[in-house]
Amino acid sequence: MGKSIQQAENNAKAKSTAWETFSELVKLRLTALVLITTLVGFYAALTNDTGGLAQNLAKLGMTLLGTGLLAAGAAILNQYLEREYDARMNRTLDRPLPSGAIGAEAALLLGGAFSVLGLLTLSAWVNLLVAVLGAVTLVTYLFVYTPLKRKSEWNTIIGAIPGALPPLMGWAAARGQVDPLGWTLFGILFFWQVPHFMAIAWLYREDYAKAGFVMLPNVDEDGVRTGRQAISHTVFLIIASLMPFTLKLVGAAYLVGAVLLGLLFLMAAVSFSRNLSRQSARRLFFASIIYLPLLLGLMVVDKLMI
Repeated sequence: MGKSIQQAENNAKAKSTAWETFSELVKLRLTALVLITTLVGFYAALTNDTGGLAQNLAKLGMTLLGTGLLAAGAAILNQYLEREYDARMNRTLDRPLPSGAIGAEAALLLGGAFSVLGLLTLSAWVNLLVAVLGAVTLVTYLFVYTPLKRKSEWNTIIGAIPGALPPLMGWAAARGQVDPLGWTLFGILFFWQVPHFMAIAWLYREDYAKAGFVMLPNVDEDGVRTGRQAISHTVFLIIASLMPFTLKLVGAAYLVGAVLLGLLFLMAAVSFSRNLSRQSARRLFFASIIYLPLLLGLMVVDKLMI
């Protein structure tokens, strides 16, 4: 009886460890964010011509499946490329590759398989434009942004491009084309990422420097440029967040909410700029992760009301 209980506990622990390893390998929270922004882009693009959500559930399902596979594959391949550098950082040395939980060859094969399956799913079951946008996301993330992290402080700006493409992919999936309304969603995600990652880079600047990553807070000794980047891109974000209302994608309820959220986010960015500390960086980070889902939620709810 005792052995059976112990065996059951060991099996449960092994399953838990395997799930944790897989979740870390595919960067589950980041992949979930990609899927959420893709979903919002898809839903925002629906019109009388495209049909409602009920008529497009199959297409939405294949869009999310293909995008999810692609995001997971990109996450795995990114960790494969950075496995040597992750081993030097306290915040990443427990990731599956540097910790030895999975081998490099296995990660390369799995990441490649997920990426190819994702692109094939998008091209075969959604449309070619979405697959092309997905390929651009994959290539810029792995072969432009990833190596640039060790060469230029501008990597955050460049990296914001692939990070902002998922809602555009959702839009293109629903409409079969990209238009100015779709680009407003790209703009929101693009500008949001800069203050978000400035906060992270400031919190872990010693770790990044130790691993050889050239992040702006590493080379900006007095922090002036770091603070300016956080404030300026938050201002650009507020402007971008008003465009869906200007282009009549959403109504007044969204406008009021977007302005209030933007001002609160800006207050956190200004506080961070004036007092570059771990506390202010954490406030900015938490402001960023609260801001985005609330803004996207407002967009969805307001569209339901129109």
